[in-house]
Amino acid sequence: MAQPADPRRRPSRPQPSPDAPESAAGTRAAAQRLKMRRELAAAAMELFATKGYEETTVDEIAAAAGVARRTFFRHFRSKEEAIFPDHDDTLVRAEAVLNAAPPHERPLDTVCRGIKEVMRMYAASPAVSVERYRLTREVPTLREREIASVARYERLFTRYLLGHFDERDHHDGNDDPLLAEVAASAVVTAHNHVLRRWLRGGGKGDVEAQLDHAFAIVRDTFGSGIAAGRAQVETTVLTSSTATAAAPAGAKGKDAHEVVVAVARTDAPLDDVMRTIERALQSRGAGRAAGSDHA
Repeated sequence: MAQPADPRRRPSRPQPSPDAPESAAGTRAAAQRLKMRRELAAAAMELFATKGYEETTVDEIAAAAGVARRTFFRHFRSKEEAIFPDHDDTLVRAEAVLNAAPPHERPLDTVCRGIKEVMRMYAASPAVSVERYRLTREVPTLREREIASVARYERLFTRYLLGHFDERDHHDGNDDPLLAEVAASAVVTAHNHVLRRWLRGGGKGDVEAQLDHAFAIVRDTFGSGIAAGRAQVETTVLTSSTATAAAPAGAKGKDAHEVVVAVARTDAPLDDVMRTIERALQSRGAGRAAGSDHA
């Protein structure tokens, strides 16, 4: 006979996965942190615009945001830092793009995708971005802070491109490391040029389309193979004997020994490789057809 349940015993509950609650809590905490940083930044920009940068104090910024002074310093080290609340998070997102890049993607294309996270940060709040740009042009301290932020992105992208070269092969006569640094600078410069033009225009227009156009110019300048890897070009050769062994049973004559060689970059996306092979086969087929017509 079943015994009645002991009312003093609590029913056992399945333990949640250790990753799920921490992950959800971490996401909420990050969202709250970013929200507070943006509120402080908005308060700071409004005070800078009305009172002036030099005349505005941290205490006034905190009061305008409805928080204590110590709360301000939990998020920012100084009042000039408050004007750029999103750069740290955007840098993390840009690095995540680089880390998750598919193996077939050209590294220069990956860098272009990564820096788009920066543009999207500005484009998410055009009015705020335009005001921030005005302030950075007027206040040298803020301008220096902005330059320091840009340098962090440039270092990130340069390290990424350099990582696609053989570090043991850095010697006189090898220009790959130089190209990596110059290409990274070119991507950042193209981004900044488009961003400044967009901000001067009041934050209007499809800035991402403008950025894609600028990146196309960078790719044309440096070539698609920049930072492609340790081997820029790979040639696949199929020997006659191999072709014969691989030929279908019953294949006779010269057709069993025909060889088609396709050359493709090792950094080329799979679709490009397949198109290269198709063109080689089509060219060979056209050549055989022409030969038959003249037989």
